[in-house]
Amino acid sequence: MTFPILSVITFLPFAAGMLMLMMPASRKNEVRAVALASAVLDLLLSGWVYLQYLLNNLTGYQFIEKYSWINVFPINIELHFGVDGMSAPLVLLTGIVMFTGVLISWGDDNPHVMAGIQDRPREFFAFLFLLAGGVFGVFVSLDLFMLFFFYEIAVFPMYLLIAIWGWAKTREYAAMKLTLYLFVGSVVALVGALAMYWVQYQATGVLSFDMLQMEKAGFSAEFQIIWFLPVFLGFAVLGGIWPFHNWSPDGHVAAPTAVSMFHAGVLMKLGAFAALRVGVMLLPEGAKYWSWLIMAFAGIAVVYGAYIAFVQTDLKYMIGFSSVSHMGLVMLGISTLNETGLLGAGVQMFSHGVMTALFFAVTGMIYDRSHTRMIPELGGMAKIMPFATIGFIIGGLVSMGMPGFSGFVAEFPIFMGVWQEQWLVAVIASISIIITAAYIMINIRKVFFAPIPETLEGHVGDVTALDKVAIVTLCLCMIAIGVFPSVMVPMVETGVTYIMTLLGGA
Repeated sequence: MTFPILSVITFLPFAAGMLMLMMPASRKNEVRAVALASAVLDLLLSGWVYLQYLLNNLTGYQFIEKYSWINVFPINIELHFGVDGMSAPLVLLTGIVMFTGVLISWGDDNPHVMAGIQDRPREFFAFLFLLAGGVFGVFVSLDLFMLFFFYEIAVFPMYLLIAIWGWAKTREYAAMKLTLYLFVGSVVALVGALAMYWVQYQATGVLSFDMLQMEKAGFSAEFQIIWFLPVFLGFAVLGGIWPFHNWSPDGHVAAPTAVSMFHAGVLMKLGAFAALRVGVMLLPEGAKYWSWLIMAFAGIAVVYGAYIAFVQTDLKYMIGFSSVSHMGLVMLGISTLNETGLLGAGVQMFSHGVMTALFFAVTGMIYDRSHTRMIPELGGMAKIMPFATIGFIIGGLVSMGMPGFSGFVAEFPIFMGVWQEQWLVAVIASISIIITAAYIMINIRKVFFAPIPETLEGHVGDVTALDKVAIVTLCLCMIAIGVFPSVMVPMVETGVTYIMTLLGGA
């Protein structure tokens, strides 16, 4: 029997969370050590899966595990795990964000720097790891019921993490808003999933939530056209698609730093991935029929999100609306239903996940030390925290799609794929490139290179060694893909090839 590596990756955060909850609340450093050890182990295992897939030129679903869980008529649920060229990078992304999120949340003994999580770190890390386990589960699940099961597990802790440890001014409002949006979206998608389950049973006589089985079920074109939008948009709410994006910036702003990193870096990819995996891959005829509408929604999100980010005066709101714009690019790539656009969408999910985690990490470092996120109240951070400045600039270059960084490798194929389908949409969406470059450069100048305000002079310190490790880790990922695209692009291409077979070469 082969080592069940995907099960270990998925359930390790749950086990670590339970272990931390059983530890005395007063043993804060020991709790942090358990969290860091678990995060490092999950990062190493997810990295091993990624490298094995890449170096051995694997294709299709690999590291397959299958265990029967509930088999009582009319229910047949299995733990069916596997990763392909689209999901393996996202498993690695989750491991990276989990590791860096723990480092950022570690805490600082300096009473003047309220960095990290000082209040109840035991419960915080337990809920954060519950969220991480749910995310891993979605990315590796090949059983539709289990995908929903892990999806809800990933969404549930967000409410508590924001409502308890978030920004006091808006945390209750933002947590409830986020939860309602995401649960309503998932319920709508669940209805479509149950419809697929029963129609598949009627067509094949097999009771199964197995998505590989459902791909062969031969759903009628009429069924796919009816159910594609509920399923795709139900998941895409978590992906921040316009006009259902409104929950996202408020959630970003209210969340503590590590949760913002998970929220924008991983959870929004969860929505896009599930929309692709369940909506497009199981209902390809519906995807073809409604692709124009998804392209329209995504195109609006790209330009609208960039413009709203441009006019923000709160650094976190700026990054939050920037995430809506960049996730619009992911949805734009998916809507093309061609190889070029889907390839760009796959790489963009990883690139944006790392980039936005870095943005929120640096913003959290600045806020913990200056106690403000308002751009007009900041300045001179380059002198005080040069390491964080370099990290933010690298993230900005990725956001702008500069060659030599992962953003270019991701965004260029997306625009090429859109051009092949609707050149006018590509032209309109490209406006976002100019707007993004403008707000990134303007805010870098204001926050990092403007004179230090008198209110901050002598009251702001540099980042910690653990913060620097997190910044370096995230920056290296974006530079590596930008300089050596072959470390990811061929892998994603294998996943895209499989999707194209389901689409009939569309």
